[in-house]
Parts: sequence; structure tokens; C-alpha cells
Amino acid sequence: MKKMEQMTQRAIMMTKETRKALIAWEPISSRLITASFRTNNRRVKAHTIQCYAPTNDAVDDVKARFYDSLNHLLGRVGARDLIILMGDFNAKIGGRNEGYEELMGKHGVGKMNENGEMFVETCVNNHLVIGGSVFPHKIIHKTTWVSPDHVTENLIDHICICRKFKRSMEDVRTRRGPDAASDHLHICWYGNLN
Repeated sequence: MKKMEQMTQRAIMMTKETRKALIAWEPISSRLITASFRTNNRRVKAHTIQCYAPTNDAVDDVKARFYDSLNHLLGRVGARDLIILMGDFNAKIGGRNEGYEELMGKHGVGKMNENGEMFVETCVNNHLVIGGSVFPHKIIHKTTWVSPDHVTENLIDHICICRKFKRSMEDVRTRRGPDAASDHLHICWYGNLN
């Protein structure tokens, strides 16, 4: 029972059409789950990794283990394949991208925190672009978390794609409205992989 409880924290929702393209899925831990899909290009597979990172004030060892597992998982993906990394990283990346122009735009929110530094380092090492920082939007379409008193909002959930597929990314934004029974908002990636 305990193992089942640990595996229920991450999920990947998909349409019937997407489900038909599903090759495999694997719950890695209570914080990581991955799924692989066929694409229209028979030589390229799409690998989705859904994450729930420790909070910024978690013990350093817990954060290090999470990022070690994530980096190991990212390293298993073939060089020509597509990676879509998404989830709650509890990572503020801020709006300054000096030195990181290849992986993030200037449209982040707030100031980078420690989790943001670890997240950005993972993106650098794995050639991932942070989608929510690339597209200019009103703040209401950027923030992904709202405090219980509705005073504080942050961008801590992210969707990333490997840099070589960056041009396929058409938009990343928050969608308000659907009730997720959570203090997090839906973040959506729009793109064309053809």
C-alpha cells in the first residue's frame, strides 16, 4: 500500500489520440514519472517527464537527490529524441537571462531563488529551453502558483523543451479557469512538432 501511495503523486493526463501513441510509461519515484510516445517522424520519440521538486526550504540532500535522479533520467533519452520536461519545480527563475540567453527569455517573474539556480543548471546541462520565460504575457498568464490568501503569485511550475526543438514552441502560458483543486494553475505548452 505504501508503494502505491508514493506513486500516486505524479500523473500525466493525455487525450485518446495521445494515448494511442504511448510506447511506455514509468513511475520513477513519488516526484518523477516519465512517458514515451511515437511521433510522426519514425526516427524521433517524444519523452515527457513530469516532476514535483522539493520546496526551496527543503534539506539540501533531498534537493540534490531529486536533481540527481532527474539528470540521470534526462541522460537516458536518445540524442535525436524530443524531451518535454514539466512540472512543479518550486523554482523561481526571475526575468534576467544574462549568460542564459540560449535557454531562457527575459519574461520570467520575480527574482531567482536557490531552486531556480538548480533548475537552470539542469536546463543548461541538458540543453533545455524554459518555455514560460520565452513568451511575453501579462502577469496573469505567467504566474502558476497563488497563495491561499490570493496576495502572492509566483512562476514556479515550468515546461521545458530541448533546444533543438525550440522553434516548434509556439506559446507557453497559464490557463486560469479549470478547477484543479490546487493552489497551482494549469500551464500549457502550444506547439507544432511536424
